[in-house]
Amino acid sequence: MRAIPPPPSDAAPSPDGGAPLREDVPHAGTSPPRLLDEVRRQVRYHHYSIRTEQAYVQWVRSYVHYHQLRHPADLSHGDVEAFLTWLAHDQRVSPSTHNQALSALLFLYQKVLRLSVPWLSDIGRPSRPRKLPTVFTHDEVQALLAALDDRSHSPQPALTPYGLIGRIAYGTGMRLLEVLRLRTKDLEFDRGAIIVREGKGAKDRVVMLPASLEAPLRRHLAAVHGLWADDRAAGVAGVYLPHALARKYGRAAESWAWHWVFPQAALSIDPREPALGPRRHHQLEQTFQRQFKRALQDARIDKPASPHTLRHSFATHLLQGGYDIRTVQELLGHADVSTTMIYTHVLKLGGGAVRSPLDMLQAPSRPKTGQYPTAKAYEPGSSDSPGTPNMPYRGRPPSAREPSAGYLRPAA
Repeated sequence: MRAIPPPPSDAAPSPDGGAPLREDVPHAGTSPPRLLDEVRRQVRYHHYSIRTEQAYVQWVRSYVHYHQLRHPADLSHGDVEAFLTWLAHDQRVSPSTHNQALSALLFLYQKVLRLSVPWLSDIGRPSRPRKLPTVFTHDEVQALLAALDDRSHSPQPALTPYGLIGRIAYGTGMRLLEVLRLRTKDLEFDRGAIIVREGKGAKDRVVMLPASLEAPLRRHLAAVHGLWADDRAAGVAGVYLPHALARKYGRAAESWAWHWVFPQAALSIDPREPALGPRRHHQLEQTFQRQFKRALQDARIDKPASPHTLRHSFATHLLQGGYDIRTVQELLGHADVSTTMIYTHVLKLGGGAVRSPLDMLQAPSRPKTGQYPTAKAYEPGSSDSPGTPNMPYRGRPPSAREPSAGYLRPAA
């Protein structure tokens, strides 16, 4: 691959923290693109999400600042490892954060700078520890949802439906961002289904619409429809549409079908399309996360929980109810059943439902002598082991063993 030459030593760094990136043949009258702008362009070229774009830009900016604004093309294997070591040793980041920083640097060198660097494959990734997910009990879920309802009281209940968001997350197993990105057309009341559009991995799936949420959702949509009508009367720009649908269907962004189920109270500007001006966006994750944290305190639940814990509880309670793991896998949208298998470990009680010997000491009084069940005598050719009634014999039969005299010490 072609290596992009580094900038001259007297070049000033870009305002956003990156050094200017030179082209081999610059066009007349055009300024060279900045490094972080080139990172954003490549991320969008590969159709990565906005979250991935923000994370990669942040890690590249940290990497450049760590090496005192030196251009990444001038850095080598040791400089990358020094940055990753600083993250792991001094900043004590988690293995997942470490892997994310490494992925951002790999993207920078391979996709943005297009450098042939064979030493990138020599950088090892930290292994992620396997942790059991936190799961709520049924009583804790009820207390938490009640606390979220208490925080939903406002003059405009359509803008603070925290209890409704929590019930959808627990009742369907959807991720928080999947719930907040719901459009009105995704709710199919006649079928009793919710269509999850472009979930994790850009995959669509269908989940159930809980019957107990049909009436609350209809009341909520009636209030949201009033907000949508006010935006149309005020001439507010339409909502965000994925890909090029806004150009293909000119009026779709302003239609009720594409409006958010959970809109935000204030208008905001899309960072990818600032020219469209302020428009209505869906509610932010941080807003619900803050209310969720306070609801945990109100419900007196002392667990390291997050909104994603509702998804874990959904899967665990389904398995406890007798549903097979393949059904749970499809509802969660897991590509591999091994990901869903983690919830089977949560179901195990106390080391596989093994009774502790400490509990046996507190058992009722032992039976008297002569009341123990007598073991059935072993008969040659039977499938019962000696001294263990009604249990299959797990070893070889005596006829297949060598004579016992070969294993005994000769008498003196």
